[in-house]
Amino acid sequence: MAEIKLAAEPRTEFGKGAARRIRRDNKIPAVLYGHGTDPVHVTLPGHESMLALRQTNVLLSIELDGKGQLAVAKDIQRDPVRNVIEHIDLQVVRAGEKITVDISVNIVGESAPGTIHLVEEQTLSVEAEATHLPESVEVSIEGLESGAQVHAGEVALPAGSTLLTDPNAVVVLITEPRGEASPDEAEESAESAGSAAEAPAEG
Repeated sequence: MAEIKLAAEPRTEFGKGAARRIRRDNKIPAVLYGHGTDPVHVTLPGHESMLALRQTNVLLSIELDGKGQLAVAKDIQRDPVRNVIEHIDLQVVRAGEKITVDISVNIVGESAPGTIHLVEEQTLSVEAEATHLPESVEVSIEGLESGAQVHAGEVALPAGSTLLTDPNAVVVLITEPRGEASPDEAEESAESAGSAAEAPAEG
């Protein structure tokens, strides 16, 4: 995917008070790091950054002092109540290098009638080229019977990606739902309990 440009500004104030002032101005404090360079503290435009980071593993071009630096978001801190972004850690990347990212698991298809599926791994860890990062992977459960399992090593990954998650890890498990007892079974259980209560005590 093409990178999304974000205009950054140098950040010289630090601490909680400075961070609050930055966020009041509809900006987000962030830090750029990687490739052995000193961390660079910046502020990013709030609305544009929120829109860009709706995508998973999006490639960003951080425009600072007239130069563009490719980066990916490695850690996004959000307010747990308002769900707004409070801080972003950005990893500097270069075209051609491979980095480790997590991609989400999307389930497609329907398992056999009378079964349900349990997703054991919500994401898979992969290594991919920094400028061609995948967002997700599809796992088909079409027609799978109860007891079937899909392992990480059986999932077809996007081109250019290498699996880092344990290939034996169970991604999806097909099972039967644990429902309540049927009316007949419930009636039989009640009758058994009543019989036991009415039985005379021995001795």
